[in-house]
Amino acid sequence: MNSRSTLLCIHRNPAQLNSLQEQGYELVTATNGHDGLQLFRSQHVDAIVLEYHLGWLDAPIVAAEIKRIRPHLPIVMLADHRKLPNADLKSIDALVTRSDGDHILFATIHFMLSVKPAEQNKKSLRTEMPPPGRRPGKSREGTGRMQANPYLPPSAVDHQHAPFSQRVWESIWDGNIQF
Repeated sequence: MNSRSTLLCIHRNPAQLNSLQEQGYELVTATNGHDGLQLFRSQHVDAIVLEYHLGWLDAPIVAAEIKRIRPHLPIVMLADHRKLPNADLKSIDALVTRSDGDHILFATIHFMLSVKPAEQNKKSLRTEMPPPGRRPGKSREGTGRMQANPYLPPSAVDHQHAPFSQRVWESIWDGNIQF
């Protein structure tokens, strides 16, 4: 983890996210979507933690605006449950529920800031010079398709395309993983 990573936390009660600060992240906070967008436009941040229910300017609208400006900025949405309309999930990179706990939120943010960029670098190297005997643009499994959101928990993705093995997911869910 980069202990100097700055997270913009747009949450009705940002004090609930203090555990992220204890993990070494710098927090910039806003209690509503309007203020969050203003902070986003005025300060450099490395990722966004966004509460689903914010009031009149809810998270899906805020996430869409952030992605319009900086499409590769990771957005982690916090919600009360996993069953949300698909349209509300299209501009986010990961979904964490409150019942998942702080360790899942931390693991998700760590993944989005550390592992995902490294994977993207490997992919770009692969597409520039594919290994002998493999056609460019094909996945390892040969399916040629990608998951819409591969950073959701194991119950939400096909394990064959998940970023972590089942064993790693279980250790994350149990709170036993160490980075």
